[in-house]
Amino acid sequence: MDEQFQMLFDNMKMEIKNQTIELTETITKTIMSRLEEKLKPITEENRLLKTKLENMQEEMDHLKWEKRSKNIVIFGLKEVENSTSELLMKVKEVFQHDARIVIEEYDVNNLYRIGKANRNDKPRPILFSFVSFMKKTEILANKKKLKEIYITEDYSKEVLERRKALLPKLKEERSKGNIAYLKYDKLVIRENIPSNEKRKRESSTSPQNDLQPRKQQNLNASKTNRINAFDVMRGRSNSLSTLPGNKQ
Repeated sequence: MDEQFQMLFDNMKMEIKNQTIELTETITKTIMSRLEEKLKPITEENRLLKTKLENMQEEMDHLKWEKRSKNIVIFGLKEVENSTSELLMKVKEVFQHDARIVIEEYDVNNLYRIGKANRNDKPRPILFSFVSFMKKTEILANKKKLKEIYITEDYSKEVLERRKALLPKLKEERSKGNIAYLKYDKLVIRENIPSNEKRKRESSTSPQNDLQPRKQQNLNASKTNRINAFDVMRGRSNSLSTLPGNKQ
């Protein structure tokens, strides 16, 4: 009797446990389903906000680039000036003497030393902002002629960090013989094909021309297709002579 009672108790216990598990799963699914319905508009709103934030970040980056696009940074010019006008005069003299580039007053938007003044012998870099993008391009195109100073473009801190991180890869590609250079914050790599190999590729891919020019071929074709009038007349006379009504 005790054994039967114990078995019945165990069965009831197992049944209650199974029902509890099923009930828990059902309640959990119901809650999760309702939560998903409640979270759908919030998730969509977050997605839209994220997209909007990314677009705003791109616009900010573009504005920053546009602001710096007419600037150059000058390194190595001795810091002996007492005013901005003296600094401008010295910079103009260097560009005129080394690169034969004339800078007028109306070309200059802003000019100043970057950072706080210090007592070290190392001069502070100079930020030179131009009114015209063309003047900046002219200077960059002739920067190798400059002897006393060294110039670079005005990059943001983030771009400088990305360019610095790309330097090992840049050196690696150049050591392989490839043409590699940094363009803003991207590494551009081009395969350096020797001139002999380039000629071989061009000759192998170029179409094989016929010995005769195209114009001559067209003339020859028209000649072969041209009908001789005497042959036509001769053929007609022969056909008339063989008609049944004709007599000798």
